[in-house]
Amino acid sequence: MPVTFQIVIFAVIAAVLLFQLYNVLGKKVGRQPEDNPKPVPVSAVPAGAPEAPRGPVVDPALTAAIAGLKAREPNFDPHRFLEGARQAYETIVRAYAKGDRDALRPLLTEKVMGSFEAGIAAREARGDAESAELVHAPRADLELATTEGDRALAKVRFLAEVRGSVTPSGGETVTEERRTAEIWTFERRLGASDPNWALARVEPATA
Repeated sequence: MPVTFQIVIFAVIAAVLLFQLYNVLGKKVGRQPEDNPKPVPVSAVPAGAPEAPRGPVVDPALTAAIAGLKAREPNFDPHRFLEGARQAYETIVRAYAKGDRDALRPLLTEKVMGSFEAGIAAREARGDAESAELVHAPRADLELATTEGDRALAKVRFLAEVRGSVTPSGGETVTEERRTAEIWTFERRLGASDPNWALARVEPATA
């Protein structure tokens, strides 16, 4: 399924546009992103920040799949990967809302960057300003870690609550909170000297 990122109209706020990364962003879900977390504004999460109140979850059923990836990527550590993926999620949500292309570019594949660029450009053409923060630290669960050809692939389920604000050109700022459930697929070239992963796909997920 190709990645698509678009702007949607909130049903309760006629004609006011608020950013989203995928057409499921804002889907109401019943599962809480974290158990009793402290609110963490996205803008307040620096690189190398302390671990979130509850660590990422690695499904024991993935042991075999992770072992297969480790056979080709010996340094793959699922726990470290998930901590990095969580930080990438927070950075991407914040940077897309701000239209920070420089922050986004190293975290995305070329195809996904093109989709983000189109969304940012459309927003700029309208003269809208947006911001986003996480109400809670996002929950990150590793769904799959495998290889495909010369690429390593890892799918992470993110459950989060995002507070987004939009200020239309000449209008008043509108803010709304939405819970999101998404699967983000990250990839990297096997054997590459660059250890960083890039976001390659976003899909809807069930809570």
